[in-house]
Amino acid sequence: MTQNIAGMIDHTHLKPEATKDQIEKLCLEAKEYKFASVCVNPTWVSTAYEILKDTDVKVCTVIGFPLGANTPETKAFETKDAIANGATEVDMVINIGALKDGNDELVEKDIRAVVEASKGKALSKVIIETCLLSDEEKVRACELSVKAGADYVKTSTGFSTGGSTPEDVALMRKTVGPDIGVKASGGVRSVEDAENVINAGATRIGASAGVKIVQGLTSDSDY
Repeated sequence: MTQNIAGMIDHTHLKPEATKDQIEKLCLEAKEYKFASVCVNPTWVSTAYEILKDTDVKVCTVIGFPLGANTPETKAFETKDAIANGATEVDMVINIGALKDGNDELVEKDIRAVVEASKGKALSKVIIETCLLSDEEKVRACELSVKAGADYVKTSTGFSTGGSTPEDVALMRKTVGPDIGVKASGGVRSVEDAENVINAGATRIGASAGVKIVQGLTSDSDY
């Protein structure tokens, strides 16, 4: 089971103090354990690409991270730049305040800007930051993501007040249906955690604890 889980993990290091040595180690671990991708901040995309370009491990990065409060135009530019540097997956943070204001038009425009900038070049994942939303808002965020053409919805940045829960994953899966990916991120620290979110409907897991998860250990990492 752990080998199957490994192929669903985005091996993640998004802390601002990340060094080149740490990013290189992340990439080498991803190669060794055959993780789905490495997820790094945009400044490290080209470094990760160079290490992983002859492997099946994808390079994932984050857009409008971690607050989501940039303009759609900024997020679109950031997406294009990341893809030019070698990213093939982009995880963007929605405009959370706009969602809470009921400004669905802006939320959809924001998501669509990234989807259109990445179309045909990179998978688009939409981080809705579940810990800040009511269930109604989670459903609306997922519906807008589908409407805007996103490939995945994702629970969390891992940098707010909470991470993923099986309950949120199940609600997201129910909302988006079977054809859109659901990524659980934040708080997945063990095989048991991973199996719980997979059973709830997750098809990808964002975790900095990927190595410990596939080794059957438990991490004390926040993400």
